[in-house]
Amino acid sequence: MRRLFALIPLAAAVALVAALAWPILDGRNPQELPSVLLDKPVPAFDLPGLEPGAPGLASADLAGKPVLVNVFASWCAPCRAEIPRLQALAGDGVTVYGLAYKDDPVATRRFLSDLGNPYARIGVDRDGRTGIEFGVYGVPETYVIDGSGVIRHRHVGEVTDRVAEATLVPLLKELEQ
Repeated sequence: MRRLFALIPLAAAVALVAALAWPILDGRNPQELPSVLLDKPVPAFDLPGLEPGAPGLASADLAGKPVLVNVFASWCAPCRAEIPRLQALAGDGVTVYGLAYKDDPVATRRFLSDLGNPYARIGVDRDGRTGIEFGVYGVPETYVIDGSGVIRHRHVGEVTDRVAEATLVPLLKELEQ
């Protein structure tokens, strides 16, 4: 009987490891989380700007030409790491909008002051409701929106050079035609 009780923690540990490893062993990529909004219009929203009196970000701003919407927060380490890549994209003529997700505006301003601001406009989503409408699981997430305001791609995680060059830039160019 004692042996049986001694095996219970071992069995629980094996079950936990199996549950955590299953998505990886199953061939699924956690970066490719499904989005029910893919190929659908962006949800309607109208967020205040980061600075008093500055324009915020609204769903209407996302129509007209292909753009990126980057969901970020000052407390997010990968968000910090992707700022130089987003600045390079903006420097190359890509319109990058920012959605400050569940963040304190003072911390967001300090974050952008320290690292630079790649965003044409920033909407402050302090309570996270707009992020929830987008289907945000966490930060950073980046969306490609076409000129009609339709979500064409969602990238979960840091925008690296590889992600930008292999996915985002080619898709934006394709959508511009």
